[in-house]
Amino acid sequence: MEEPEWIQIYQKILDLLEKHDKNRRFNFKGNLAKEFEKLREEFRNSFIEYILGAEVNVAKKWIDNLLREIEALKKSLSIDGVLFSKELRSFIEDPYAHLRKKIFNYMYDLFRLKIDTEEFEQTSGAALRTSLRTNMRSIYQGWVIAATLNLLAEEGGYLVYPEHKYISFERSGKQKLGWIPPNMVMYVEGRGFISLFIEAPRPIGWEDTQDLKRAWRFYTALRPDMLVYGGKILNIVRLGQDPPIERPHMIIECKELEDWYVRMRDMRGPFAKPLTAEEWRSKWIQGLWDGLADILGVKRTEAVETVKERKTLRLREPQILALYRKFYNPDIMVLVSRSKVPEEVVETLRENRIEVI
Repeated sequence: MEEPEWIQIYQKILDLLEKHDKNRRFNFKGNLAKEFEKLREEFRNSFIEYILGAEVNVAKKWIDNLLREIEALKKSLSIDGVLFSKELRSFIEDPYAHLRKKIFNYMYDLFRLKIDTEEFEQTSGAALRTSLRTNMRSIYQGWVIAATLNLLAEEGGYLVYPEHKYISFERSGKQKLGWIPPNMVMYVEGRGFISLFIEAPRPIGWEDTQDLKRAWRFYTALRPDMLVYGGKILNIVRLGQDPPIERPHMIIECKELEDWYVRMRDMRGPFAKPLTAEEWRSKWIQGLWDGLADILGVKRTEAVETVKERKTLRLREPQILALYRKFYNPDIMVLVSRSKVPEEVVETLRENRIEVI
């Protein structure tokens, strides 16, 4: 069997290094520098193609879809642009350049013979797949959000918040002051305000409330893609309520993978840590365990024992969606899937009052 192209290029690089740079200083000059850089980039591109194949081209198509919706959004809402996380912005600008950076350090470890090709393939391959999967999820979620805002604009909606001309499609750092603001608030003529929160809730700065600071960890693993509220809601934190956030009117979940419904996820954050007496006394923590037990089809005590034995809990994605539904209790919950969902999965979700689009 013929060796993969990236292995063949690597052999050429090894030959060059053994001949001109045995100490691996990589301080080439002139034509030798050009030759090394050419082989190095061929190596990276070939390895990315070997690991990801046509998936990068699929990502590029969805980047185009997202950017088209954003261009329409600029016109429909009269905004100057959309803010992405640094990671996603880099991927959108040039997916291949972004992915090449992900394997840079591993590549030089390979060139220095600190790792072999097998370890390089394992570590670099995992880094590439994780980066692509994470960014594809963000791209599809961003497309759903932008398309939703454009539909609201077609119904006569206009932007009320933020007042500046940029909309943020990320949440990082937005709750450091102890409150959770919306990503955007729109007003739809004849219908009223609608407030949208992306990937909330997240931990906030509790200042002197230590018990709540500990309890908030229970939300880190229960973070829907989008919470939607009727009305102009500028902060969803409700410290006197159980749970301590405003109950959403709607939850929107986005699934970009074709086989998302067979995938498992470790629910470490809220379920893997031991519970204190104070936490047990909290009604909303009890409600979390009751919801989990219902999803698993067991009693709450059995759910707790399951978690204790495993130190974590693995749930299928449809089970996690059902847990969101029971715990946050929205009026409406919608799943937006990029690929067609099997009918039996759709029926299971509908039984849990989750609509599939």
